[in-house]
Amino acid sequence: MPQSSRAPAVTVLAGPTSVGKSTLSRHIRTHYPQVHFSVSATTRPPRPGEVHGEDYYFIEPEEFDRLVDEGAFLEWATVHGRHRYGTLRSTVEQALAAGRRVLLEIDLQGARQVRRTMPEAQFVFLAPPTWEDLVARLIGRGTESAQEQQRRLETARIELAAEEEFDVTIINDDVDRAAEELVAQMGFEPTPNA
Repeated sequence: MPQSSRAPAVTVLAGPTSVGKSTLSRHIRTHYPQVHFSVSATTRPPRPGEVHGEDYYFIEPEEFDRLVDEGAFLEWATVHGRHRYGTLRSTVEQALAAGRRVLLEIDLQGARQVRRTMPEAQFVFLAPPTWEDLVARLIGRGTESAQEQQRRLETARIELAAEEEFDVTIINDDVDRAAEELVAQMGFEPTPNA
């Protein structure tokens, strides 16, 4: 699939909790194999259907600490006051060395860290169509307790206010359309390989 030589080598996708970053990423993985995903590491347990090494690297907190101490992360953060997430520097460097375009799906804190270390990257904010859609999505997935849902919604309000820090905003009102727009922003022809 053709790609533009002027597109950035690294694209960062971030947005508020429950906006559908993981759903969009899974769709792109399935339909756009030319996009290289950097799989994040996390200390949280897997949700139903998530696969180690594909959705995330699920690691113990002690291992995460060791990797932080070694400087192994391009970015990392504690999210929602509970679990840590991070992008392993080695996975990004290996993909770039192979001439691949890399997509990082990370949280707002991580995006800010990458902006400091890789200002040449492209930063894409994934936004919900409305606040009500975001609330319905979070509650509808049923994977968090009511207390955790409330914590995530409080975080989401803060995250939504950061939209202006990003280069591009994509509204996640339809996963096919949002995927096409993101892939085009990365410099690829937005034609899915079903």
